[in-house]
Amino acid sequence: MAEEPSDDFILQLFANEKTKEQAFEMLVKKYKVYVYTTIRRIVALHDDTNDISQNVFIKIWRHLNSFRGESSLKTWITRICTNESYTFIEKKKKLMHLNDDSYTEWMFTTIPEEKYISSDKIVQLVQKAIQALPEKQKAVFTLRYYEEMPYEEMSRVLNTSVGALKASYHFAVKKIEDFISKH
Repeated sequence: MAEEPSDDFILQLFANEKTKEQAFEMLVKKYKVYVYTTIRRIVALHDDTNDISQNVFIKIWRHLNSFRGESSLKTWITRICTNESYTFIEKKKKLMHLNDDSYTEWMFTTIPEEKYISSDKIVQLVQKAIQALPEKQKAVFTLRYYEEMPYEEMSRVLNTSVGALKASYHFAVKKIEDFISKH
């Protein structure tokens, strides 16, 4: 099994017009699963996740030359994933003429029908609990719990203080526990 290329190597290749496409293919291969799972944990639905993933990679292609390296490439990609996910959700709510509560209710009825999510009831219940969280708490919870992202890195992704992130995570966990105990 070949070793995965480093981010620095990919960035060097991307900076050269002759190897730009090769570098992007390497980046997609390296990050496609990460991008998918990061988005999926925010939007929950497979088809929406695929649409957003395409948008993320288009945005990466367009803006990778302007990546300044102030954070890791993975952190930069995570920020794009979360921003694109929330933009998508807002557009979908407007298109469907739904407010936050009615969108959450719509998600509750849609998630059990989603054929790509495990039929295990507890998994569905946890997914519903996560979808019921406010957007910021949902992002904090998914990045911390599923990605095990350090608060310092999450602070750069979400542009929020470490203290506020810790509080958001604590409140998200409490809300998920309460949701599960009620259902």
